[in-house]
Amino acid sequence: MTGPEMTSHRFLIPILIFAFALREAGAPEKNAPPLKGVEYQDFSSDGAWCWFADPRAVYHKSAHERIYGGWVDSFGSIWVASLDLKTGQKIETKLSHEFEKDDHANPSLLVLPDGRLAVFYSAHGGTEDKGLRYRISQKPEDVLEWGEEMPLKTNTGGPRGTCYPNPFRLSKEKGRTYLFWRGGNFKPAVSWTDDLKDWAEARTLIASDDNSNVRPYTKFASDGRDRIHVAFTDGHPRNEPTNSIYYACYRNGAFRKADGTKITDIAGLPIKHSQADLVYDGKKTGVRAWIWDVAADRKNWPVIVYSRLPEEPDHRYHYAEWDGKKWDDHEICPAGPWFPETPEGKKEPEPHYSGGVVLDSEDPAIVFLSRKIGGAFEIERWETRDGGKTWKSEAITANSVHNNVRPFVIRNHPKKQKPGVLWMLNEKYVHYTDYRTAIKVDIPKIRQNQ
Repeated sequence: MTGPEMTSHRFLIPILIFAFALREAGAPEKNAPPLKGVEYQDFSSDGAWCWFADPRAVYHKSAHERIYGGWVDSFGSIWVASLDLKTGQKIETKLSHEFEKDDHANPSLLVLPDGRLAVFYSAHGGTEDKGLRYRISQKPEDVLEWGEEMPLKTNTGGPRGTCYPNPFRLSKEKGRTYLFWRGGNFKPAVSWTDDLKDWAEARTLIASDDNSNVRPYTKFASDGRDRIHVAFTDGHPRNEPTNSIYYACYRNGAFRKADGTKITDIAGLPIKHSQADLVYDGKKTGVRAWIWDVAADRKNWPVIVYSRLPEEPDHRYHYAEWDGKKWDDHEICPAGPWFPETPEGKKEPEPHYSGGVVLDSEDPAIVFLSRKIGGAFEIERWETRDGGKTWKSEAITANSVHNNVRPFVIRNHPKKQKPGVLWMLNEKYVHYTDYRTAIKVDIPKIRQNQ
């Protein structure tokens, strides 16, 4: 059913801008010069997102070849859009009117086997009428008509509500869908369903060894078949001066370390920090960290990118790869300071907000990152073929006036093509509740008959 609050818009991407934005795979870099961030095509002219509710954008090809993505606008409304890679046509729909003005409320997307979309969203600490809920599109490959909004009727106990939905479907478990989020006790939670109607009772996914009130931050990735990778922290770097990075993987009904050692099955949750892989030890270095992304390479070995924060104005991006026996960790590059625009005379409340770094989930030897170059944060593509020891880089944006931050690589893109990347361009970003931002897009050309 299409709700009364829903609107839609259709337009063709202007040909000249589209020609810049669609880059043919394998084309020489000189044929694709970097542009100012503002010169790239809008995926949304009014959109924002955090980096803990994913996937934010997915590729799907069936009758059509399209990108689907979502955002929260400056009024707090929840939006979803499709972008056709053959025609350039974009269609967008408002799923919830003025839901919450907070970039943590951005939706996450799941493509179902028949081509319909399930979209999950929650307020930042949502309770009651703004708790975690989801809608399913009525038709395959269509974002205009949607079923009724359905609340997730399970949560872990506590007053904190819900936030950060991350849905994954595993084909080797007969299509079971797992949903991860931050639950009422301020810790990561998990539930699952076989029909997108009835959900298992929520369970706490991760807890500290002493059951203290720390709040782990999590990133997830899945192959869509039988694995879900989980990278997480002790807590928030604001509160944890030695915030560390950990890893576990769900497979065949149990959570395991990178070497396959079983940690616990689902009935034995939560995972304790001491049971998981310690990827980066903040206690040893005395430098706090924050998680940014996780993926797996062709051997199903995990790769993690995160930021180290030796000083509040000095952020460093790191790349940690499991080599079959141990975690191999290398710095990618300095990232600059935080990006929010601190009002004069005020102390920055979010000094650990880096520009952002994300893996190409189809080839995690490639990362996209945002760092300050000159007067603005710019988007760059970095690549390593020796586990992070050496890198080559390519500018995506350059000479920008506004900050370009929080890149996201489109999930499930064709493996033989350069990935498409989206990011936030900030006309204004003072706080996660005070922003005027756009979502920009740079999508490589997908070859005909792919």
